[in-house]
Formats: sequence, C-alpha cells, structure tokens
Amino acid sequence: MDTRFLESLLAVVDHGSIVAAAQAQALTPAAVSQRIQVLERDLGQTLLERRANASAPSAACRDLLPAMRRIVNQAQELKRSADPAVAQGVFRLGAISTLLTAAVPGMLIALRQSAPRLEMQITPGSSAALYEAVRSGELNAALIVAPPFPTPFGLQQHPLRSEPLCLLTPEGHPARSAEEAFTSLPHIAYDPESWGGQIASRYLADRGLMPQVLCALDGLEVISDLVASGIGASLVPEWAGLQGARPLPDGAGYQRRLILLTPTSPDRAAAREAVLDALLSSLPGG
Repeated sequence: MDTRFLESLLAVVDHGSIVAAAQAQALTPAAVSQRIQVLERDLGQTLLERRANASAPSAACRDLLPAMRRIVNQAQELKRSADPAVAQGVFRLGAISTLLTAAVPGMLIALRQSAPRLEMQITPGSSAALYEAVRSGELNAALIVAPPFPTPFGLQQHPLRSEPLCLLTPEGHPARSAEEAFTSLPHIAYDPESWGGQIASRYLADRGLMPQVLCALDGLEVISDLVASGIGASLVPEWAGLQGARPLPDGAGYQRRLILLTPTSPDRAAAREAVLDALLSSLPGG
C-alpha cells in the first residue's frame, strides 16, 4: 500500500473535498480521486461519501482514520530519519573502554542540546573490532585508536586527541625511566596485539628492552589497577583519568592517536557532524 495514497485520503478528509485536497497536494482532482479508488479496492471498503462539491469520510473510513494517520506519520518519520541533512534517528557508535568514560558522557550531554532527536546506541569493543564494524556498515562511527595502516577508500579519520606514552609504576617507586622500572618490576604489558599496545612494544624494541612480562591486557583501567597494587610496572598512553603516571623524556615520539572513524559516504552526514562537534567540545584535550 502506497502511503502517498493514504496522504491523499487524509487530505480529502481534512479539507472537505477532492478539489481542495488536490490543490493542497499540488495534484489534479482526477489523480486524487484515482488514488482513493485504489485504496477502496485494496481495503474492500467505501471510504468517501461523495456529494456535490464535497466529500466526507464514510463510517468505515472514520474507523480506520487513527490507524491511517499513524501509518502516514511513521512513514514520514522514517523519511526524516533517513535524511542525511537531518541529525536524528538512531546512530550506532562504537567506543573503546577509555573513551567510553572520557568522551561519551560529555558527548551525550552536548548532543541533548545540539541534536535532541538523535538516539545514540553505544557498542563497546576493541579498536580492531570496531574498525571492522564501521567498515562493514554495522556501525555508523567508532571512537578508536588510529589504525597502524593507511585508511582505505571509503573511510575517514577525524582526529580527537593524542596521548604520549608514559611510565606507570606503583606509588612511591623511585624509577624515572623504563629501564629503571623493569629492572626491579615485571611488565604488565599493554597487549602488543592491540593497536595501542603496538606503540608501547615499539618503544621497548627501539631501546632493546625485553622486560619480564607478568601478563598482557587490552584494558588500560585494569592495567592501572594492577600497577597500583604494586605487582608490576607498565608503559601506557596518558589517557584521560590516568593517575600517577610519569612522563617519559621521549614519550611524545610514541603517541596513541584517538580518532572518530566514519564512512565517507553522504549518508547520516548531519548526524556524524553533530557527534563530532559534540566530541570536540567535551573531550579533555580534544
């Protein structure tokens, strides 16, 4: 059933005649009349009581009017949600754990003001998994670590912030360098398979350091808690909320870059722009 035909019927009901409805819809009276005849055949009901220069809904039509209006409103809402120039509808965003706490709350607060009709669905995950979800179209965008390879055609990186590598040791430990820290403490490694962890691994490799690895984790909050317990040291990016980390003299040369990854297609362009603006306005150091 074509919802445009329902719109024509509702226009006749609201304006009182086929002629007036045709004028309101920029159609000919014959076209409006034909649409209503098609509806009457589809529904098996007489929908209009036709009089000279006027039309009124039949009893059957009056019973169906609430459902017809709901269908038309839902169809119009669907069209608006799909409009790339309007920031509304459901937007599926992925985010790594540190950005879930550092960026997402402020972003959501900002979006309540700038795009109140945008409904956010947030999916946590690793950078690699969220990257694939954006590439496949499962997600509209993702807050991730910049991938260690060129961005392929069809995807775009929006820089948010950079985080230099730093040294994380238990409170009161005197070490000022990675060499000193790993002389007496095992390494709680930022997972070398993760994109962020590859940066820390490169730092160690460039200096010929091979500390004893206690464990490897792709969770900076857990790494921070383990170091605070006194059982080891770690090399981690200086992420928002990190406490007690010491800057490395050359840590700025090993930075984790955080980005918003999006498709380059025009679909959902206004929603993506609203999300990016909200992130940049609320992310510490963004």
